[in-house]
Amino acid sequence: MKMLFAALAILLISSSRGFAQVEGPVNTQALVEVVAKGEQIPSLADVTLKVNGKQEQLTGWSQVPANGVQIAVLIDEGLRESVGRELNALKAFANGLPAGSQIYVGYMRNGTVVTAQGFTTDHAAAADKFRLPIGAPGISASPYFCLSEFVKHRPGDATRPAARFVLMITNGVDPYNGSTSITNQDSPYVQAALEDAQRAGVSVSSIYFSDAGFRGGRSSFSGQSYLTQVADSTGGRAYYLGTGNPVSLTPFLQEFQHAISETYVASFVTNASEKKMVELKAETKLHNVKLRAPAAVRPGNAEAPAAE
Repeated sequence: MKMLFAALAILLISSSRGFAQVEGPVNTQALVEVVAKGEQIPSLADVTLKVNGKQEQLTGWSQVPANGVQIAVLIDEGLRESVGRELNALKAFANGLPAGSQIYVGYMRNGTVVTAQGFTTDHAAAADKFRLPIGAPGISASPYFCLSEFVKHRPGDATRPAARFVLMITNGVDPYNGSTSITNQDSPYVQAALEDAQRAGVSVSSIYFSDAGFRGGRSSFSGQSYLTQVADSTGGRAYYLGTGNPVSLTPFLQEFQHAISETYVASFVTNASEKKMVELKAETKLHNVKLRAPAAVRPGNAEAPAAE
């Protein structure tokens, strides 16, 4: 009985610590991509940040360092075998990453992500992990189930990297939301996945590539629509070329890498409350410069973890 009371006491103390961590002003951050047509880059004073519609003062604005970046490439196991011609492009992408950046190669299968290794700075070793997908229709279950599972249990997060990115290569179709009709584009599973990514502070980008069980038509529209929704909500990018597969992944991979290099960490202090997420909008008055930020973030995501 004494052991039971002791366990309950520890649980109550731990719970009280948890609630204390999310009350009052907390350090928070968001990844913001700077899209500039010229060489003008906004400084801290040039950026306006609105949190829940109210302007917040930035406490930090710094470009993400190469050794503070984690990139997870998640490939749908259901992709057509024609994606095999892109293996060299994927390997070149991994080998071309800046020294110190971490990469993870995983395959989306049955609602989760499988891999042969975790995040690594050994880019050549990671490049060797790219392979042909299984190519069975629907084997990923849903890419959004896989995304949710990955960002909630992302390996290597104890290192608290400055910037975390996901690149999904998938057709983006959610087979669990019924018809792919234009009138049925409100999936609770897609919404759950993007919210999980927002809570984890992960920017999610994607490259559209058709599944072995789907080809063009409404499925292309549906998948691309969902992938765009996730990208816009997390500050990422959705890459696709019409309704067909891209001629080459190389231009998209290059754009994705460039977007990472132009990403900044915006730091600010906001009040945490019962509302676990806050809406975010980043703006600048500089000409020919746009800012891409997640639509929402979790207050306190930059707080140091509590001591055990």
